[in-house]
Amino acid sequence: MAVNLKGKSFLSLKDFTKEELEQILFQGEKVKIEHYSGKDEQSLKGKSIAVIFEKPSTRTRVSFAVAINELGAFPLILETTNMQIKRGETIADTARTLGRYVHGVVARVYSQKTLEELRDYSGIPIINALSDYSHPCQIMGDLLTIKEKKGKLEGIQVAYLGDGNNVANSLLFGCSIFGMHVRVGSPKGYEPIKEVVELSKKFAKNSKGSILITNDPKEAVRGADVVYTDVWASMGQESEHDKRVKLMLSYQINDELLKHADKDNIVMHCLPAHRGEEITDSVIDGSHSIVFDQAENRLHIQKAILSLLI
Repeated sequence: MAVNLKGKSFLSLKDFTKEELEQILFQGEKVKIEHYSGKDEQSLKGKSIAVIFEKPSTRTRVSFAVAINELGAFPLILETTNMQIKRGETIADTARTLGRYVHGVVARVYSQKTLEELRDYSGIPIINALSDYSHPCQIMGDLLTIKEKKGKLEGIQVAYLGDGNNVANSLLFGCSIFGMHVRVGSPKGYEPIKEVVELSKKFAKNSKGSILITNDPKEAVRGADVVYTDVWASMGQESEHDKRVKLMLSYQINDELLKHADKDNIVMHCLPAHRGEEITDSVIDGSHSIVFDQAENRLHIQKAILSLLI
């Protein structure tokens, strides 16, 4: 039975049940079929969606703008550098105002607290297009991609290598809710935050999945169906770049490390990639890589999220 998500905000996967996330995946599959048949459902015709950026973006900006347009709504793209926030207006006052004008807000921000304020004061659905804490739209698109490639989610073994960042947090939440087995390989001091790991372990216990955090990249990758990575220095961490590269070189996804994964493994990266750092050219351009299928599915899953929430 379909669940009703209308009016709900989408800030973190931990706030959703398995049934609710399954509904989003089902809708993602549906709108992808419609997209390729030329029968896009204009379920948001006549509505306006604000898309706010504090951070630079390529895939998120384009995929959300196209998704909103194909759903029949108007995408209002806003840079915070050109908004009154830059001159000192509070997030709460901005949220109260936007709630009078638009039907929903998509926001790519530095702090999760910004999203929470937008949600608390706007009275309309807020969708997290990336924050310091989580990247839920990315991981829903990834789960759709894994399901397409592997035929299922439950029982799939996923290895994530590198920085325990926002992507790692959301991957832990999403995979543990769906009964997947996640192994995160990170250098000491760069593991995902403790509260995320502990909550993910609770989800995994209920779903018959599992969580392992290790400092050994080979242990993380061993037998994995899916091998996933992200940049080692996220936006705002540029000053730490050289230090992080030295620490994480053994976590690079390369041909040698992939020998420890399942022979039918698929390689994922949320992009943009720093080729030669977290992943080599031979891997990202190789036969196991599905990074551009993964990037495409951001469009379809975001259409699903928008249509269900707004």
